[in-house]
Amino acid sequence: MANSAQARKRARQADAQRAHNMAQRSALRTAIKKVRVAIAAGNKSDAQTQLSASMAVIDRIADKGVIHKNKASRHKSRLSAAVKAIA
Repeated sequence: MANSAQARKRARQADAQRAHNMAQRSALRTAIKKVRVAIAAGNKSDAQTQLSASMAVIDRIADKGVIHKNKASRHKSRLSAAVKAIA
């Protein structure tokens, strides 16, 4: 347990930031899942709509440092390739 007032405050701030980051990461996973569901259904127009929405979420979360920018690029690249592969 933190002993000084400063350490207690940093522990509180770390807990709040961790909760916020977890919520952001959950939103990221949900956005990716929506694109994958649209791809599995074979609905190209819906998949493209979901892809553009998820790209915004991915970029926003990468800009905040919740995930690495290369991981964001990898997600975007693989999702867009999967959407393009829909016949």
